[in-house]
Amino acid sequence: MIQPEQSPTTTRKTQVFAVANQKGGVGKTTTAVNLAASLARLGHRTLLVDLDPQGNATMGSGVDKSALTKTIYTVLLGIDRAETVRMKTDFGYDLLPANRELAGAEVELVDLESREHRLALGLATISSAYDMILVDCPPSLSMLTLNGLCAANGVVIPMQCEYFALEGLSDLVNSIKRVHAGLNRELRIIGLLRVMFDPRMTLSQQVSDQLERHFGEKVFKTVIPRNVRLAEAPSHGQPVIRYDATSRGSQAYLGFAQELVDRLGLARRQAREEGVSA
Repeated sequence: MIQPEQSPTTTRKTQVFAVANQKGGVGKTTTAVNLAASLARLGHRTLLVDLDPQGNATMGSGVDKSALTKTIYTVLLGIDRAETVRMKTDFGYDLLPANRELAGAEVELVDLESREHRLALGLATISSAYDMILVDCPPSLSMLTLNGLCAANGVVIPMQCEYFALEGLSDLVNSIKRVHAGLNRELRIIGLLRVMFDPRMTLSQQVSDQLERHFGEKVFKTVIPRNVRLAEAPSHGQPVIRYDATSRGSQAYLGFAQELVDRLGLARRQAREEGVSA
């Protein structure tokens, strides 16, 4: 098996974000794909890692997952180097793709050395080529998600403003705290992104208000609305900013990308002023 030549720690200038939520159907992959495309549109060198066996981020990036012979699965197992697996998309960002073969990794990773850090080890050889790396995690608190959290220095949590989303959020936050304490001291929550938001629904507004009261500045100001173009774009294998650049969904994700970049810049400035590394 191939062994990476570098340590699992990414370079300081490379920001690695896990896009995570153990609840399915919350717009996690939609966020990962459209954030990657939006960051690339803003001029940032961006890599999207599809860590979900469903391969939806791969298909949403215009790649036929059934035709793949090398995927993130072979990187995790040390069979292939990440630089031989990554591919360019038509949307400005690079992709480490996935297909259903990745489902087997849950079992196979258990017996491997450094099983929680296999993704970090795989990314170590290419991370310096990027400003941003986004990891689309599966909708579960699994070994794959754990690898995503151990490789990242931040977590972006997309969530719908509904009651059950709040229930699952506490479990995710506790998991992030445990990973921070025991496996990855760099990991922190970057922010919560409200998605599929419908201001006409009283419950949506109530949950949104609860999030702001409880998490304060951790809640991104940008809100992603329910938008038919966002729902249609994946079936065409395109991010929404290519499918319909004028849509409300497209403009919202471009705004979110800019807010994320601005937030990172503020964090770095504050760290320099306090004399600590960002």
